[in-house]
Amino acid sequence: MVIIRLIWESLIMAVQAVMVNRLRAMLSLLGITIGIFAIIAVFTIVDSLEANIRESVNSLGSDIIYFNKWPWAPEEGEEYAWWKYMNRPLPSLDEFEYLKDKSRNSSGVCFVSAVGRRIEYGNNSMDGAAVFGVSDGFQEIRSFELEKGRYFTPMEGNAGRNVAVIGSKVASELFQGADPIGKSIEMLGRKVMVIGVIEKEGKGTFDAFILDELAIVPLNYYKGFIDIRSEMSGPEIWIKARPDVTVRELSYEVEHLMRSYRRLKPSEEDNFALNQTSIINNQLDQLFAVLKIAGFFIGIFSIIVGGFGIANIMFVSVKERTHIIGIQKALGAKRYFILFQFLFESVMLSVAGGIIGLFIVFLGAMVINLSGNFSVYLTLNNILLGIGISSAIGLISGIFPAWQGARMNPVVAINTAF
Repeated sequence: MVIIRLIWESLIMAVQAVMVNRLRAMLSLLGITIGIFAIIAVFTIVDSLEANIRESVNSLGSDIIYFNKWPWAPEEGEEYAWWKYMNRPLPSLDEFEYLKDKSRNSSGVCFVSAVGRRIEYGNNSMDGAAVFGVSDGFQEIRSFELEKGRYFTPMEGNAGRNVAVIGSKVASELFQGADPIGKSIEMLGRKVMVIGVIEKEGKGTFDAFILDELAIVPLNYYKGFIDIRSEMSGPEIWIKARPDVTVRELSYEVEHLMRSYRRLKPSEEDNFALNQTSIINNQLDQLFAVLKIAGFFIGIFSIIVGGFGIANIMFVSVKERTHIIGIQKALGAKRYFILFQFLFESVMLSVAGGIIGLFIVFLGAMVINLSGNFSVYLTLNNILLGIGISSAIGLISGIFPAWQGARMNPVVAINTAF
């Protein structure tokens, strides 16, 4: 009960002191506000960037292996040996058929090739769109929803019909709100009929993982005008694991099958890459760990400056209230009461500044979310971190002035005021 009363009285006196010296309190708040804004803004941007990137990466599927010539990242502790990778053979249709026939741990295998091209419809056009040539099974491996129309049938795929399923952005830019189903678009100098539109997925940090800006055509039609044995066409084989098989088990099987198919000796290195989303996620873990450390050191300098500002104001506050301190001690106030009185004022100022800084970050996040496609998240962890840091800075900044006031001799304090 005594502790609660002490806290309550200390809080009331701290509030009264702040209300009497509004301008000084505002100046104290400003330093902490800038500091908390700087450090939490950095953490929020880093966390949001990480969340957006991981969301884009996850769209690739954690149970899929991407058989390719080039690895997405070097092996741990090694450099990216591009001079070795460039001499590797590209994935081929024969290898696709071999994996499709021999793999027992996969639920689907498809061959994918992609080129960037201009797509036109009437007077409208879209530059830099991706044209995907895919074999059967693509829609089962890379799941997506159709907004309109349908996906091409196995018969259309095998026959190499000139049909296409397009992304939502391609549809909106070329057709300007009109129904694209049944209409012909021009790509690579050829007419292709649109039979389906993919539901909008939203802009990702890695646009290549999003289907909004592409057109999908049957591989047998695509290879009639694109050389899928060329490096420029970026051929890949996608293999999806069965539900009861881990991606690691699938990776071992694919590695064994392809080493056998390419007749590699036991002493020879793999001349192919088995890419998985875990490779990117491991690289992201390392990258964002470094960014968070750097962000902490960038922000901590700002918060330290704010702490010095509060300490300076608190020393002035102690000096101004020397006479009051003397009276309180003469009436029997204990040292801890004086100590708590100034500590509460310091912590209250610091936390108030921190809350204002967090509110500014929140407003900034809302503006960014409304004005663009990049999502910013002010997480609960960052909110608690901001309040925790501001409380700690207030406590550290106020402890020395408060201790100075608590140790004053009451007689000297009263006389000093006069």
